[in-house]
Amino acid sequence: MNVTEAVMSRISVRAFRDTPVPHDTIVALLETAKYSPSGGNVQPWHVYVLEGAGMTRFKAMIAEKQKATPLGEGSEFPIYPPDLADPYRARRFKCAEDMYGTLGIPREDKMARLGRMAQNFTFFGAPVGLFFAIDRNMGPGQWAHLGMFLQTIMLVARERGLDTCAQEAWAIWPKTVAEFFSIPPERQFYCGMAIGYRDESHPVNSLRTDRAPLSEFVQFVDS
Repeated sequence: MNVTEAVMSRISVRAFRDTPVPHDTIVALLETAKYSPSGGNVQPWHVYVLEGAGMTRFKAMIAEKQKATPLGEGSEFPIYPPDLADPYRARRFKCAEDMYGTLGIPREDKMARLGRMAQNFTFFGAPVGLFFAIDRNMGPGQWAHLGMFLQTIMLVARERGLDTCAQEAWAIWPKTVAEFFSIPPERQFYCGMAIGYRDESHPVNSLRTDRAPLSEFVQFVDS
């Protein structure tokens, strides 16, 4: 698989098979991804890996906490700007409507949508989960480096026949994640990522989100 094929075949997979992913495969994936671009070679990322019995224990803990606080603990930062304007707001809205459309869940069925949202916290059935953190004193540039690192992981995963779903939804459980992994207070927890093998038969994985034409975001200057 070449890079273009990896880019074009990557989607946010929201239903995984329970096929195990070998530990050595995850190690090799991260060994490759560590060569992601980083200005000044700062490499500001920190990664916490869940697999096997650790995954089982963590999911059980989250399920128990959800009984008392189904909406989580509250994120330490806004996942989206509170005043998100168009065209960004419209794109986000359409993404959600298209996803729920694949599942036959209408907008008025709030409970079904919340139930589907809660599946984030089972990693959509994926056997491996990653969590990412960055030192709190890092700036926007280093956050960009972290984003490039996540992208590299996702593309290398595709090369290896794996699929992923980057999950900002985990940001609503910052205290629990930090406690479970003993993340020191000087680090900011950012997001999770599910890794595994795509369930090709699940309708949610038929979704391929739209992308804007170049005319909306590219300006060519040729004179």
